[in-house]
Amino acid sequence: MAATPTPADKFTFGLWTIGYNGADPFGGPTRPHLDTVHAVEKLAELGAYGLTFHDDDLFAFGSTDAERQHEIDRLKGALSATGLVVPMITTNLFSQPVFKDGGFTSNDRAVRRFALRKVLRNLDLAAELGATTFVMWGGREGAEYDAAKDIRSALSRYKEAVDLLSQYVLDKGYDIRFAIEPKPNEPRGDILLPTLGHALAFINSLEHPELVGLNPEVGHEQMAGLNFASGIAQALYHGKLFHIDLNGQRGIKYDQDLVFGHGDLHNAFALVDLLENGGVNGGPSYDGPRHFDYKPSRTEDETGVWDSAAANMRTYLLLKERAAAFRADPEVQEALKASKVAELAQPTLAEGEGYEQLLADDSAWNLDTGAYLGGKGFGFVRLQQLATEHLMGAR
Repeated sequence: MAATPTPADKFTFGLWTIGYNGADPFGGPTRPHLDTVHAVEKLAELGAYGLTFHDDDLFAFGSTDAERQHEIDRLKGALSATGLVVPMITTNLFSQPVFKDGGFTSNDRAVRRFALRKVLRNLDLAAELGATTFVMWGGREGAEYDAAKDIRSALSRYKEAVDLLSQYVLDKGYDIRFAIEPKPNEPRGDILLPTLGHALAFINSLEHPELVGLNPEVGHEQMAGLNFASGIAQALYHGKLFHIDLNGQRGIKYDQDLVFGHGDLHNAFALVDLLENGGVNGGPSYDGPRHFDYKPSRTEDETGVWDSAAANMRTYLLLKERAAAFRADPEVQEALKASKVAELAQPTLAEGEGYEQLLADDSAWNLDTGAYLGGKGFGFVRLQQLATEHLMGAR
């Protein structure tokens, strides 16, 4: 099985992922700080394509201009030496106490203005480093108490912020698009734009919706009990899959950020099949970075960190290989035909047909509905079993 990653696979990692020190709400760090240059070098050795980061991952919050520039220069040197790229940047508007009630939607107007200035400065850095995607995760944009936040006003302030940032990108001539990252809960009790569908609706309200898309994350959708592969298909349908975060999640609980595939493996298989092959009926697939937003378990030392980074990439490549075998299997092709999967792509109405022609067509009304009782099965279970056997390497 050829599962050795190369930069052509476009695998990217957040500096906050491999740099996660193991701290959680119930315990402190279990690993020391990971140096940025060392991280870039190790990722290059493993075959990764790029590195992403929040501003505060690269230089500490409150850094002087000189301290900030020192870290930027170190990163640039490491990128030049290894060939890694920075395709995406984001801004931390959630860690510091000033953002305890959000950034763009804080009840405190001064905080909202500070947040915008922080993002504008990081947009300049994104352009300087060649990043073309700017992810926005509103981790503190929300509330715990219904009376504490006027949601309609909060959404207006959210829109105001994204509209201003979009205009800034246009006026500067930056080749940057924004990608909203939905999440239903944690760390706030209720986060604004909690799911892919909420974010799509919000994007339609913006002044420049063409500049704003989605950065869905496996665990975030699955925390809400949703099917991630189906959500990605909808994002593709709308032309809004600007970026993607891959990890593993096991059911409706806190955000686990496991290695990709170390959760719902069936759904991971369906996702990779969709991204690589366009799904059952072909159609649009995704050619952007395969970005891993996960956390190496706090049980691991640095060796375990790099083992987990490699595991993300290897799992994706193995699933890609299994999906290709699934598509090429004649028995699968026969099962797909028997299940009428491709027929769904056929328009229900004939060319030029409207409701008048449909009403005049007696055959549409004279369907033998009784034949569906005990007959006319779709064979979906057989199809899923074939997928399972390919996933397990049994075919």
